[in-house]
Amino acid sequence: MTRTYETGEDVTLAFFDAWNAKDLDGLADLFVEDADFVNVVGFWWTTRRQIRKAHDYGFRKIFQEARVEIIALKSRVLGNDVEVVHTVSTLDGQTDENGITAGQRTAVITIVAHRQREGGFRIVSCHNTDRVDGADTHLNTDAGFRPASYQTG
Repeated sequence: MTRTYETGEDVTLAFFDAWNAKDLDGLADLFVEDADFVNVVGFWWTTRRQIRKAHDYGFRKIFQEARVEIIALKSRVLGNDVEVVHTVSTLDGQTDENGITAGQRTAVITIVAHRQREGGFRIVSCHNTDRVDGADTHLNTDAGFRPASYQTG
């Protein structure tokens, strides 16, 4: 049975709970069928099925022991049926390509939630961005892709 979420904030919190539980079906159920999801490296998935498949891969290969924790949340109601929810979260326990636990990451995740005809909010769009403290932008040079700061002194 599909759970009903009364607000965009409720469905956002459910996303983090499902992610931490590695609950693929529960996570996928939070999204509308033609949802969009952009991950931290710019992969753009455009269906619930693709979102589920990508998270399945991530939970098996990258985030087996990882947990996310919301440290800030702001919801903006755009009408009776649409909310934009911004979160700042930390991620701990990710492993690298060799299975070694990596350091903590901080992300800004933006979720757009829409009230469905049958009631309750579902996610129509999610965008996940890594925060790089001290950086103003990224540069792609001959030496590679890296964060950059233009601030002096």
